[in-house]
Formats: sequence, structure tokens, C-alpha cells
Amino acid sequence: MTDVTRILNAIEQGDAGATEELLPLVYEELRLLAAQKMSREPPGQTLQATALVHEAYLRLVEA
Repeated sequence: MTDVTRILNAIEQGDAGATEELLPLVYEELRLLAAQKMSREPPGQTLQATALVHEAYLRLVEA
């Protein structure tokens, strides 16, 4: 079982502290994916990859 899987299982079981462990493990990968996504958007977008990752994270932890 990978660390990410273990942390996701802990979150599913209600361990609120596990969310703090997850972000450092996946942050850079999420930022790279967001940058790739944003590069395909039309010019003039004001949202940056880092902001997109932060917005996605906030939506996940609020859910």
C-alpha cells in the first residue's frame, strides 16, 4: 500500500489529521497537471496553475 493510499484510507475513516499529510505528497504532481491543463486554455486566462491546485484542494477538504 502506498503512502497516498494509506492516507486516503485514513481520511475515509475520519482521520482529520491525515489531510495534512496528503497535500505535501501530491502537491507538485497536481501543480504540474494544472500547468499542463492551463497551457491548453486560450490566452488571457488569469488563473495560474498554483491557484488552480489550491482551489481544487479547498473544494476537496470542504466536501
